Amino acid sequence: MQYRTLGGLRVSAIGLGAMPLSIEGRPDEARALATVHAALDAGVTLLDTADSYHLPGAGPGHNEHLLARALATYGGDTADVLVTTKGGRGRPSPRASKPGETPIGSWTTTGSARHLKAAAEASLKRLGVEAIGLYQLHKPDPAVPFEESVGALRELLDEGKIRLAGVSNTDTGQIRRARAILGDRLVSVQNQYSPAVRDSEAELRLCAELGLAFLPWSPLGGISRSSLDGPSRPAGTDRFGAFHAVAKERGVSPQQVCLAWLSAKSPTVIPIPGASRPETIRDSAAAADLVLSTEELARLDAAV
Repeated sequence: MQYRTLGGLRVSAIGLGAMPLSIEGRPDEARALATVHAALDAGVTLLDTADSYHLPGAGPGHNEHLLARALATYGGDTADVLVTTKGGRGRPSPRASKPGETPIGSWTTTGSARHLKAAAEASLKRLGVEAIGLYQLHKPDPAVPFEESVGALRELLDEGKIRLAGVSNTDTGQIRRARAILGDRLVSVQNQYSPAVRDSEAELRLCAELGLAFLPWSPLGGISRSSLDGPSRPAGTDRFGAFHAVAKERGVSPQQVCLAWLSAKSPTVIPIPGASRPETIRDSAAAADLVLSTEELARLDAAV
């Protein structure tokens, strides 16, 4: 495993996005625990969760409880594992907008200081730690002043309940405002970024400028499933066929190529691909050792 820096800490260059282990389509607990253990075996030391990673209408914290159990039952050393969690979102019971329609789950956003501080306290207990390693505002709440939400993170830092702070789903202006409030205790930004979704180019560049870790969520967007999950799609059959072509030439999965391409964007980028099976996270973790050539990176950039 290769390593990168997050808030002065040494963490694996590839993390694990644990959300698929707790939402719709989640595996049974045995496979979920095996997936986290496989990540740890592969050298992954960054585990990303949130209190809202659960089924719609269920109580918060399913994913946090799961990670706590996985760490407690792991046979190896977990002293260097950084668990990052988030607060400020919810998943109420699904509702149908019209009679006869299939209910659809929704996500809510609550960014008040009172809610965030209570959510952090609850997350701390579920994770079973003295202080949360990295706590992030999950999403800015348009109904709450951004400074109030970030101010809650500052209070949690001052109280020693969290050690580092981050923001998620934010723009460059919000990142700079959070930096003004938190100073060097703001260490990360978690935004969606992938071959298919590159709206956060400016945020990625700003993180590189400020030395903030940039954690792309859903980093494999646009890359069709590899042979790990079924037959590979031939190169050229979709918009991102170049990723499949490079993968075939290298003898690796398109997912590994995608993660290596992301990592090459900046030394501050730490992708957090999701996984729900041991073999999937083992494959993703191997991307940390894949170094793409300048020519290969140019081919991939041209594809997106």
